[in-house]
Amino acid sequence: MLAIPEFNAFERGVAPVMQIVLPEKTEAVLSFRAAPDIQARIEELAARSTEGQLSEDEKAEYTGYVRANKFVATLQRLARHLGEVRS
Repeated sequence: MLAIPEFNAFERGVAPVMQIVLPEKTEAVLSFRAAPDIQARIEELAARSTEGQLSEDEKAEYTGYVRANKFVATLQRLARHLGEVRS
């Protein structure tokens, strides 16, 4: 999980690139959701993580999904901001 200063730095770092990419894809980014099979796997890993029952490989897999989720959340936040600015 990214700490707040790290998250803020990451967001500031990718914002200029996202301003190039997002204007034409804002709606697609905002409506993006994980595929049902991936979402089910994330929920399974999350439940098992809470119970302390993940193998090392599963911990790494879950960490990857958490990072991906944070990246998507950042993109969506930037897309919302760009949408507000353009309105």
